[in-house]
Amino acid sequence: MDSEKIKKRHEQLTAQLSGGLVVVSSYDQVQLSNDMVAPFLQEANFLWLTGITLPGWKVIIDGIRQHVVLVRPSRSEAEVIFDGKTDEEALLETTGANEIIDETDFETRLRQLSRQHTIAYTPYRPHPHHFVMNPAPAELHSLLCRIFPKVVDCSDQLARLRAIKSPEEIAAIRRAVKLTIMAFTAVRAQLEEYRYEYEVEADMTRAFRRANAAHAYQPIIAGGSHAVTLHYVENSGRIMKNQALLIDVGARVDGYAADITRTYCLKPTKRQQQVHAAVENAHRRIIALLRPDLLIADYLRQVDEIMKDALGEVGLLKNRDDTETYRKYFPHAISHGLGIDVHDSLGAPRYFQPGMVLTVEPGIYIEEEHIGVRIEDDILITADGHENLSRALSTSL
Repeated sequence: MDSEKIKKRHEQLTAQLSGGLVVVSSYDQVQLSNDMVAPFLQEANFLWLTGITLPGWKVIIDGIRQHVVLVRPSRSEAEVIFDGKTDEEALLETTGANEIIDETDFETRLRQLSRQHTIAYTPYRPHPHHFVMNPAPAELHSLLCRIFPKVVDCSDQLARLRAIKSPEEIAAIRRAVKLTIMAFTAVRAQLEEYRYEYEVEADMTRAFRRANAAHAYQPIIAGGSHAVTLHYVENSGRIMKNQALLIDVGARVDGYAADITRTYCLKPTKRQQQVHAAVENAHRRIIALLRPDLLIADYLRQVDEIMKDALGEVGLLKNRDDTETYRKYFPHAISHGLGIDVHDSLGAPRYFQPGMVLTVEPGIYIEEEHIGVRIEDDILITADGHENLSRALSTSL
């Protein structure tokens, strides 16, 4: 990503905000244990607006003057020795920023800007998750509220802009998908050799790291009954040849994620074949729906009908109006956006638009039979339909 493309993103955002003042924080490093930091992944909006992957930085975008300021975190001499120096000239060049100031001057600069701007915009929308959020956005929001008469969340504007991927972003997603397919293909070819779930995870990790990439999210390697736990990540169980193995893995390449799921079995039973065939058929039918200008509400309605067909085929749904049973066996959303975030927002659109990238992931989970099957592909909405970016990877059992 070069500075001109970064500048265009700044202009697009501030145009939506009538030339407003935007202040965005990167994530901070957080503790893993004692004096160890947890693995770091950049806040997606900050990364999209700056391309900076370092923790502790902030950006001020003045839409009136089209002036961009980067704010460096204050670092001790020991931190520089242990973590290395930052090439600030390179940051200015790649981001197109006008200047870099120190964190100690950040509040003073904001107070100066408050004389021209009565509103400060920042993406700040706490999520109702069970885990603790990174503290940096909340701390920034609190500071802005002390300085500006009004602080407005600009998450929606950023989500709408980020939902339509540029050619460079699509190319990065393609690279992530291609690498993920290579890892899946290698694992599938030697599936009979694996005895434990962690062995599959290890080979996936090796494939990614050898390509200077990483996992986009915690890999899910779920054999047998583990597959009915949607976010099973222990990956420590025994792999049995007569049980299905659900693998949900995606690489992150150049900041962008893939997200692919396949379910395999070396010696499938007739029941496992029946469930897999129902999911595979639903998967094909749902992808075929996707096109630009398709209303999201219509898509979701048609998905429900297709998934009810699938559950009916395997004898799990007798009454199509039985929502409780339907959601018991298909409890998750059919799609989500894909990009910098694995679950990238599509900006709550009314209809699909060219340039959007999303997953399609039907599944059937039968806890009482210890069977979980999911098939997931990554789909690009094109000007005249769609492209399955991961179509090269077979969906067969």
